[in-house]
Amino acid sequence: MDRINPGFLKMVRAPFLSSIITPLIIGTLLAIYVSEIFYVFNFFIVFIMGICLHIATNVYNDIYDTLQGTDKVNINRNEYSGGSGVLVDYPHLLPVMYRIARFSLGGALITSIVLLFRIHETLRIYLILLFFLSVFFSKYYTAAPIKLAYRGLGEFFVWLAFGPMAILVAAVSQNVGFHKLIIMAMPISGISTLSILLIGQMIDLDADKLTGKWGVAVRLGNKTTSYIYLFVQIFLCINMVILALLFLHNGWLLLLSLIPYVFLVPKIFIILIHNYLHPELLKKAAQLNVFLHLAFSLLFILSLVLILSL
Repeated sequence: MDRINPGFLKMVRAPFLSSIITPLIIGTLLAIYVSEIFYVFNFFIVFIMGICLHIATNVYNDIYDTLQGTDKVNINRNEYSGGSGVLVDYPHLLPVMYRIARFSLGGALITSIVLLFRIHETLRIYLILLFFLSVFFSKYYTAAPIKLAYRGLGEFFVWLAFGPMAILVAAVSQNVGFHKLIIMAMPISGISTLSILLIGQMIDLDADKLTGKWGVAVRLGNKTTSYIYLFVQIFLCINMVILALLFLHNGWLLLLSLIPYVFLVPKIFIILIHNYLHPELLKKAAQLNVFLHLAFSLLFILSLVLILSL
């Protein structure tokens, strides 16, 4: 194999960083709505911290999925599931991947310390807990001996990390805690990211089953996972409607972010339910779902900006 470096962006799975960028922006905008104050430097710091933690998570996942054999036996890997495949194609980059992960955790630690001294004393305990939980998840989502994703806990912790935890840390960085708007928004971005994981598990079913990665698809089968996907997307829409009702003015603008759901979720579900045994056909559903995730995220952010502007 050619020893040419595949590139930093591929190594850190840069396209998936949207999963952390979205809740950080949403949590910040909601906090601004609540407090009517924007701490620009704090946002910059929490943004870097979140990116660093997500990079560490992506890289550690690739490292341990490769070392534990999952990525090596996955013949259905694609840009929407199955990891980057960097270490499968370039095994000599293992030390580099470790350095990226550790450097990213170092960056997250430095930024969290800076942020610690810029928020209210009463909120510091939340930042400390969220930071250490994030560091723990970044490595032990796939690493032994914990291996959360291999023990049927991956779905819950993906939702938790990219939903409640990410929204709350963004709000805390703006000196806002458990306000009702923050609480109601917490599940949403996590559900959107979870939907990507669910379809990815359906595509990766054979490899996950062979290596003991007991996600929902392995435990319940792809057909049942198709219905779970539909359920979580419906729950997200209901959650968005309730969140919109909590705004004092112009909350209806949030519902604009659901427009992509009207057109794409039925189409995605039809592909899933009719082709749940065919990985190659499921990749089309995965592609559409990633587009749905990005379109929804962008419209969610833009609708909050409009609410703040009007």
